Amino acid sequence: MDWINDLLWGEGIGHSILLLSFVIAAGIQLGKIKVFGISLGITLVLFVGIILGHFGFTVNHNVIHFFKEFGLILFVYSVGMQVGPGFFSSFRQGGITLNMLACGIVFLGVATALVLHFVTGIPMPTMVGILSGAVTNTPGLGAAQQAYSDMYGVSDNTIALGYAVAYPLGVIGIILSIIFVRYVFRVNFDKENDDLNKEDASHTNEAKPISLVVKNPAVFGKTVGELSGLMDHLDFVISRVWRNDNKQIEIASAGTILNEDDKIFVITTDQDAESVKTFIGEEIDMERKQWIRMESQFINRRILITKPELNGKKLGQLKLRKLYGINITRINRAGVDLVATPALTLQVGDRVNVVGTETAVSNVEKVLGNSLKRLNEPNLITIFIGIALGIVLGSIPITFPGIPQPVKLGLAGGPLIVAILISRFGYRYKLVTYTTQSANLMLREIGITLFLACVGISAGDGFVDTIVNNGGFAWIGYGFIITTIPLLIIGCVGRYFYKINYFTLMGLIAGSTTDPPALAYSNATAGNDAPSVGYATVYPLTMFLRVLTAQLLILFFA
Repeated sequence: MDWINDLLWGEGIGHSILLLSFVIAAGIQLGKIKVFGISLGITLVLFVGIILGHFGFTVNHNVIHFFKEFGLILFVYSVGMQVGPGFFSSFRQGGITLNMLACGIVFLGVATALVLHFVTGIPMPTMVGILSGAVTNTPGLGAAQQAYSDMYGVSDNTIALGYAVAYPLGVIGIILSIIFVRYVFRVNFDKENDDLNKEDASHTNEAKPISLVVKNPAVFGKTVGELSGLMDHLDFVISRVWRNDNKQIEIASAGTILNEDDKIFVITTDQDAESVKTFIGEEIDMERKQWIRMESQFINRRILITKPELNGKKLGQLKLRKLYGINITRINRAGVDLVATPALTLQVGDRVNVVGTETAVSNVEKVLGNSLKRLNEPNLITIFIGIALGIVLGSIPITFPGIPQPVKLGLAGGPLIVAILISRFGYRYKLVTYTTQSANLMLREIGITLFLACVGISAGDGFVDTIVNNGGFAWIGYGFIITTIPLLIIGCVGRYFYKINYFTLMGLIAGSTTDPPALAYSNATAGNDAPSVGYATVYPLTMFLRVLTAQLLILFFA
């Protein structure tokens, strides 16, 4: 029976994988249990690991260190690939205000942690763990542990212990802060919904179809190409023309001549729609489905771009209209319809809206790919190139005056930054960055569960002693203070001074703490997607700052 003893209590590879697998499976299953409608999700993997670690289950130091670091790298890299495309665009329009308020929450949390550190005398590594748990930010925990290990060559288990004791009340504190703001400002949900319906600023860059009749004499006799040249400062595409003389519809090309009283179907943006109307003529009440009924000789099909060689090319370079007599009106990327201007850069995974004859559209389909099988194939080259570059970036020492040891972005910060940059700009270097949502989620969940299981097992020895004899109960209170004070201050500022819609504010609060349970509560309460939009707007910058500040606190004050 020695083999059973080795499998359960030994230090071999089989024992390590068995123990990690059990911790992850049990933690995920327990995380599905809801208490008062709230579940802790995969965070319970950490607590299962702590329990088993407390009862003497261990893993070889080198093995657990490898699994922990590799899991962290997979997680932060997947997060970076997910948020990267929206990272820079999140600063546009109203997103600037939301992101600045989210930054306020992050920095107020850091300031509160610093004050508590100096007042209570709790070591900074422990306080950073409490801070990460209070704002439910696991990458911050990983970044802090990695920064401490880089500085001293050993790990500090109190970082994970602080995170573990502060996390549960952190989740509750975030939701209580959302409720507090609601009752302080006596929020009326019906009024918030009405106000939300009036807000359309966030959709000004999305494609908008309009039907016009040509009335401007300056346009009579002009070709579509000439008109585009005259209005090159506007984003619009003339898709189809209904001839007034013969009542026939045709696909618009650069050489199509526009005559008086011709009807045209135009794809533009909200912000340019009025200018296009003024220049061409009058808008008419003619919906897209009416154009479809009139154009029986044409079909309208969405085609997936799946050929890697098209990644990073501009739409105009393909000359599809000229070669095949079709028209591309819109391109759907990540759920948003973009106007198909010639200067628009294509990416693998884009859905192109093509109008033309059956034969022409079939030929274009061959050019673009339209192979779901190809999209489902993982682009492992880009992933591992990105991870390699991230590790190189994270290992570069950066010297700051007053700090005895050079600062490094580490195994958390480096891959995160590279993933954001590659997912946004990789197409310029012919890197296919597209991954299906399920593939990204799989990588992310494998990474974070491995990391949490390893952290829990390592921190299990001494956890109960810390809670009972070393002030662990006080840590819970400090964590609650770190959670609520920044959220209440910025929540009230955002509502009172910036008049932010309450549903959006809920998403801002959840996103600034990167807390999925709070987002789930917000979505269920609001009954619309405004919290998700607010969450997504601030999430990328917040995640980046949480990782960065956790490392800086260790490097400057540990």
